[in-house]
Amino acid sequence: MNRGPAKHSRPAGPTFVEKVNATFGTPQDWLVELATFADREGLAGAERRVGYSRSAVSSILAGKYRGDLGRVEQMVRGALMAETVGCPVLGEIGRNRCLEWQKKPFAATSSHRMTMYRACRSGCEHARRNAGDDHE
Repeated sequence: MNRGPAKHSRPAGPTFVEKVNATFGTPQDWLVELATFADREGLAGAERRVGYSRSAVSSILAGKYRGDLGRVEQMVRGALMAETVGCPVLGEIGRNRCLEWQKKPFAATSSHRMTMYRACRSGCEHARRNAGDDHE
């Protein structure tokens, strides 16, 4: 009985790295890193590591993503390329973790969460949003 493709298998055809090279010519280093990771771990692995859905990762690699590529680049650099930033509260953290903290809405669930919320919105040099801006 055939139950479909094996788990985590990709159909035969070009790899993600080959697709990125064909689409972008000379792609940026972070795109190559994301494509290499997707080839190795699959779209599900990339989804878990980078924090974007499988369809978003696929769209990014195909050059059809309509979202904020700057944020995607920073998430990839932090999650896959070990880029770090100096957080005023936590010290040295991955760039992706920094962006995840910035995206969290205000919640008075703990003093640490409130401290991080304020730090991300009060002039942190790594903030991607303006103080008081709660939409993204």
